[in-house]
Amino acid sequence: MSKLPNADFLHRLADIADAETMPRYRTELAIDTKFNEGDSFDPVTEADREAEIAIRAAIEAEYPDHAILGEELGQTGSGSFRWVLDPVDGTRPFICGIPVWGTLIGLTVDGRAEMGMMSQPFIGERFWADVEGAWYERAGKRQRLSTRDVGALSEAILHTTSPEDYYGDLKQGFDRLAASVRMTRYGGECYALAMLAAGRIDLAVEPSLQPYDIVALIPIIEKAGGVVTRLDGERAEEGGSVLVSATPTLHYEALRLLNGCA
Repeated sequence: MSKLPNADFLHRLADIADAETMPRYRTELAIDTKFNEGDSFDPVTEADREAEIAIRAAIEAEYPDHAILGEELGQTGSGSFRWVLDPVDGTRPFICGIPVWGTLIGLTVDGRAEMGMMSQPFIGERFWADVEGAWYERAGKRQRLSTRDVGALSEAILHTTSPEDYYGDLKQGFDRLAASVRMTRYGGECYALAMLAAGRIDLAVEPSLQPYDIVALIPIIEKAGGVVTRLDGERAEEGGSVLVSATPTLHYEALRLLNGCA
């Protein structure tokens, strides 16, 4: 049976992805649209495709028995170990030149997220989780990640990528939560969830995630002290409507508001 890779391999994969994304960032790229029901514009670029191809090739060379699930190329292989890839999480901000996108590289073992990397190469930042904990590095300086505890929900900062994706009961629940916190911000994509792990944001709600949107971030957040579940309280590796919280107490309170519990 395969062993968990070390953090050096995560960084090697991030280096490989960075070499594909950065030369294409803030350039004139052809933009294609994938068909997703209910979404008239789901962009994909050459950067997305080439980065995933390069990451996959490196994984297949080192761990040929591991499965891989990627946003652009789907699922290959099977078994206990599965890499889950989003080569450019936040293609919209990538297109707009706003550096809140990132490359997400996650690894699940028997369905549970165990390791993850979020690389933001334009800023030169990396957030990752290995067997020893959750970490942040920039300009050669490394530190351990830790969520913060603001205590009351009324002191919390809430984030979601876009208010446009909320409907019906979920919108009512989000509105209840937003009315209960100190501040609500939008548009941070995966970078906002990294900031939650770094102790700058306290709550994040995403109404419709795919596995490749969240798997890499789960161990980073959990090993920093945070909580990640679907709105039904179950684990979030398969995506869905997801709540991320800095503390278990905030998570419990936010889930009750989102789900309309008295």
